[in-house]
Amino acid sequence: MLHLDVLKALAAQVIVWHHLSAYGPVAETVQDFLPGLMAALYHYGRMGVQVFLVVGGFLCARGLAPQREPLNGTLPQLGRLLGRRYLRLAVPFFAAVLLTLACSALVAPWLPDLVPASVNLAQLLSHALLLHGVLGHEALTVGAWYVAIDLQLFALLLGLLWCARGMPRARAMAPALVLAVTLASLWVFNLDDGLDNWAPYFFGAYGLGALVHWLSPSRARGRWLLVLSLSVLAALACDFRGRIALALVTALVLALLQWRHEGGRPLLAPGRLGALVGHLGTHSYALFLVHFPICLLVNALFEQKDADHPGVALGSMLGAWLLSNLAALLFYRWVEAPAGRLRLRWPRLQPA
Repeated sequence: MLHLDVLKALAAQVIVWHHLSAYGPVAETVQDFLPGLMAALYHYGRMGVQVFLVVGGFLCARGLAPQREPLNGTLPQLGRLLGRRYLRLAVPFFAAVLLTLACSALVAPWLPDLVPASVNLAQLLSHALLLHGVLGHEALTVGAWYVAIDLQLFALLLGLLWCARGMPRARAMAPALVLAVTLASLWVFNLDDGLDNWAPYFFGAYGLGALVHWLSPSRARGRWLLVLSLSVLAALACDFRGRIALALVTALVLALLQWRHEGGRPLLAPGRLGALVGHLGTHSYALFLVHFPICLLVNALFEQKDADHPGVALGSMLGAWLLSNLAALLFYRWVEAPAGRLRLRWPRLQPA
């Protein structure tokens, strides 16, 4: 499904460029002679996370309930599903946190503003448990909030699918519950920035991805997608949010690409380009996790050499981007892929 890899790869690269434009003397120097580009990367690059949220909802719905079926398992079975997701997210994340702290210790003399003032055991434990945002601890690396929210979103979707068991017309109720929480997020929770450490704040984008997956095989998918789009547009008319608009656009693009894929017209034919896109999509999470330590090291080296030369600054930024993609290869091979094999036995959940 290369169309999913395209979206993940693009989102990951944009987020890397957003952080390169936001931190350190390299960004400050490039800002002086490319202010428009840097401002665009800073203000709009962060919204690439919305693509991850939509695609994440799509993939989790595909994995948990491919036919819209509710989950008719026991609580221990659901716990094993959640534990498997936790291992997949948290083990690479905490490895990236430790790598970031090691790099922070190296660059602290030159970049004191970019490293934590102090690190204590409570912070480390909260990051290991993906509870740092909820507990109000300072993030030890960029993007830490997203990893914690991803686990919460998965747990919320899991809970909604489990709650639909035993209801009349359970196969219709499962997506209906997801739709209800998606609209509640768009109309209520996402309007309160004080809730941005909790899953309901982000479920609007995540739920759109899940609903796109379930609409794909429906004969009335076009009409349902129109109704869903109008609902989101109504929420935006009441309070416009660029990130939600991007989530809607991503959901629509994903729906069209998925329908082409199901109709035997894939976005990319097999070949070198398809292999490259698949490679970038596979390594997108590793890139998301590992690029900030590289950013710290490159900025520290730049600060020692020539912190005022625009050509050197631009070359440093490009070098940080290339090194980040290279580091992602190694991180995926030695950390993320082994962590993905630390999986509990997938429980056999029967449709209700």
